[in-house]
Amino acid sequence: MEKIVIKNLTSSFEEHTQNQDGLEFWYARDLQKLLEYADWRNFLKVIEKAKESCENADSSVSEHFVDINKMVTVGSGAEREIEDILLTRYACYLVAQNADPQKQAVAFAQSYFALQTRKQELIEERIKLAERLEARERLTSTETQLSKLIYERGIDEKGFGRIRSKGDKALFGGYSTQEMKEKMNVPVKRALGDFLPTVTILAKALATEMTNMNIQAKDLEGEKPITQQHISSNLTIRQALANENIIPENLPAEEDIKKLERRIKSQTKKSLEKGGRL
Repeated sequence: MEKIVIKNLTSSFEEHTQNQDGLEFWYARDLQKLLEYADWRNFLKVIEKAKESCENADSSVSEHFVDINKMVTVGSGAEREIEDILLTRYACYLVAQNADPQKQAVAFAQSYFALQTRKQELIEERIKLAERLEARERLTSTETQLSKLIYERGIDEKGFGRIRSKGDKALFGGYSTQEMKEKMNVPVKRALGDFLPTVTILAKALATEMTNMNIQAKDLEGEKPITQQHISSNLTIRQALANENIIPENLPAEEDIKKLERRIKSQTKKSLEKGGRL
């Protein structure tokens, strides 16, 4: 497909993109013209096949294909109501996959929406990664602060380990840090926090922040009262999670945060190197 044709088709598809409240969609009537279908009834057959593909992929048809009625101006200047369908990017991709591949515009659309869908997936993955990284950094910061506070109160590194482990045991319903690592198949030399879901990382960080504040506010001294405070903080957070039906020890491990970071960087680099070529 010649570059000038691709450029023109890209411009046409992007000009017909609609955006409402941050949600991107296309009108089926517009896509019909873009894919060079003259008859609406024939295009509806393609859409029905696309809906079947959506259902077979265990995706919600109603979320990706939304039936609407809209007013259009006819030749006389009067308006009349016609049926239309709001299509998500994924719905457009499925429509293109079920359309006539002999049409040049359809061949383009198949690549265009596949690329746009992949770009969106990368964006969403990067957002999730950023959230996990931010939560992990917060946990590291709060635990560093806890270590500093208890060191100032005469507790050594081993004491810090015991305090943190008992806090974990309170948060994870009786499971110690080591038991949670075994439960989640975390490598021996790796930190549990690198494999926890974001909600659990944030829970641990908040509980630790509560402990830090109370150590200073109550001027706690010695391993026993600080341990009791850390247990209390974690039990409070555990109860808050349980109220929302979130049981920390039952949540599955997530991908190693360091491995995920490397993979996202690699995928983004490859995407940029391709330069969005179709």
